[in-house]
Amino acid sequence: MAGVTDRPFRTLCRRLGAGLAASEMVAANALLWGSRKTLQRIDHRGEPTPRVVQIAGADPQMLREAALFNVERGAEIIDINMGCPAKKVCNKLAGSALLRDEDLVARILSAVVAAVRVPVTLKMRTGWDSDTRNGVRIARIAEQCGVAALAVHGRTRADAFRGAAEYATIAEIKQTVSIPVIANGDIRTPEQAHAVLEQTQADGLMIGRAAQGNPWIFQQVAHFLACGEKLAAPDPAAVYATLSEHLQQLYRFYGSYRGVRIARKHIAWYCKEQRGAAAFRAGVYRAERPDEQLRMVGEFLLSSSRYGPLAA
Repeated sequence: MAGVTDRPFRTLCRRLGAGLAASEMVAANALLWGSRKTLQRIDHRGEPTPRVVQIAGADPQMLREAALFNVERGAEIIDINMGCPAKKVCNKLAGSALLRDEDLVARILSAVVAAVRVPVTLKMRTGWDSDTRNGVRIARIAEQCGVAALAVHGRTRADAFRGAAEYATIAEIKQTVSIPVIANGDIRTPEQAHAVLEQTQADGLMIGRAAQGNPWIFQQVAHFLACGEKLAAPDPAAVYATLSEHLQQLYRFYGSYRGVRIARKHIAWYCKEQRGAAAFRAGVYRAERPDEQLRMVGEFLLSSSRYGPLAA
């Protein structure tokens, strides 16, 4: 997820139970590889393995070069994005726009798989729109091209993130190909995770937006699937400890000025369920220094929450 799955967030999610955590999209355009944004997106220092880099573009040769570039810099899995529904990506015929051109899909996947000696995976949707739900054909093409695994979001590009995800197409893809299939879309609770696995028979699950402000979801899902029991939600002290660690990693990674500003959205996600969250956001967004931001977060979380105040 662009703007979210930076190295601090990936590392935190891995520590809290995620089996893999992919980088933000890295453009295949070599002219952008020297930019600060791209260099930070491909910074894997201290990150657990295997390290997954997601690349995006529409030109087979450029994607081939992007895959090689990232493998040389530590990528151990290359993930190709054919799932992003954002207009600025699709307008460049990348992301889920590629699903309209099955021949181009084949040329891209063949070029990247032939270029690198690490596994190549594909993130995709069920199709372009309800009239072009060609996910099964795309999955067959991917398998024939040597793709190692598929992650399938249960919506078309036209759906964006509207409506409910549908899993019937994912189930059909799983029945059609022999490579691992990972189900994605609207998995917000351990119970939903179990239901999606039952319906699709997928080999794994991908969780995106539900982890924003709730990185514990990975260990919660893993525990429920293994034991059939729900873990207790983290108490305010645990939320503060995790958020404080996350914020400090952001300050170190981006520097104080940018780190404080990038941290604001994460603070909003972590605190959105707390009583008084709207008023708190209005205040904490004005914080300009890391110490000020951390102090305000601590005062808010440790004094009032959806769980009630901490005992003295």
